[in-house]
Amino acid sequence: MSLRLLTHVEQVAVHLRAELLRRRWVGELPGEDRLGAELDVNHTTIGLALRLLENEGLLVTQGIGRRRRIVLPENFAPPSLRVGILLYERIDEKTDYMVDLLHRLFEAGHVASFASKCLVGLGMDVQRIARFVERSENDAWVVVSGSSAVLEWFAERPAPAIALAGRRRGIRIAGAGPNKVPAQKAAVRRLVELGHRRIVMLAREDRRRPQPGLMERSFLEELEACGIATSDYNLPDWNATPEGLIQRLELHFKYTAPTALIIDEMPLFFAVERHLAHLGFLAPQHVSLICLDPSPAFAWCRPTVAHINWDSRPLVQRIVHWANNVACGKEDRRQSFIKAEFIEGGTVGSVSGKR
Repeated sequence: MSLRLLTHVEQVAVHLRAELLRRRWVGELPGEDRLGAELDVNHTTIGLALRLLENEGLLVTQGIGRRRRIVLPENFAPPSLRVGILLYERIDEKTDYMVDLLHRLFEAGHVASFASKCLVGLGMDVQRIARFVERSENDAWVVVSGSSAVLEWFAERPAPAIALAGRRRGIRIAGAGPNKVPAQKAAVRRLVELGHRRIVMLAREDRRRPQPGLMERSFLEELEACGIATSDYNLPDWNATPEGLIQRLELHFKYTAPTALIIDEMPLFFAVERHLAHLGFLAPQHVSLICLDPSPAFAWCRPTVAHINWDSRPLVQRIVHWANNVACGKEDRRQSFIKAEFIEGGTVGSVSGKR
């Protein structure tokens, strides 16, 4: 049997066919000039490739100067993936954007589900996570807020994965999440403007070790830029359990009480606010509180909660697009960063009058 090599025109047609079948374009195909520029081929080559697709019935001409209409096979069904969503904590599955992601993946034809275990439950331990993932029948993974070691392991596997937030910078893995650094810096500067000097960030151990993550480093750097010398006081160690959180708060507020707390996650924010109220510290009268994530629950809070806000819709769209790419055999390791902004709510105030 002889092997026939594809011509240049046929190679272009193969590429365009794959893009059509994965529904990159809907309704009409872009014009020949745009396609030729994208693929770096001349007008003759792109025209001949498109005519091959017309002969297959995938494209229909609509007259001179008009774009070709896309006609997919009548019984065409795009390939689907079994997507496992490996949450940071079980509570994450209740967030609005996680529910939306699950539904959008289903709508795109994929079989998506939350994994039976989470990263915190697995101790953020690469070996335990590896054993759990390798026993799974999922084709691809969405990994939520993974450590750098965990994401590096997923990046080296043949099965595709995308990091939803987490310590993904510098790792060759697809990713999507908010870019909260500029908003966090704005929050720190606002606290300093209001007279705060004793500013503390509460972040979990995987965000602090083996070295502080990007958010934590930028927090310390912004304090230094504002003339505040930093130490373990500003980014303290604590045991990431309810008991460990209470112990850390009581130690901090027993001696040199912070005037402002920046709290990494919404569940931690409510736990901190509740326990500080028990200790007699209210926001913003005695301490300013800022959460680094949004929550629909904040709309019901009085005073309103100072937080970092970001639109989850582009994040969900990016992950669904990644799943569609992977299902069609296309490698996709692009990382997307969504703009975030600091919302100064009623839990932030000046230092005057504080304990």
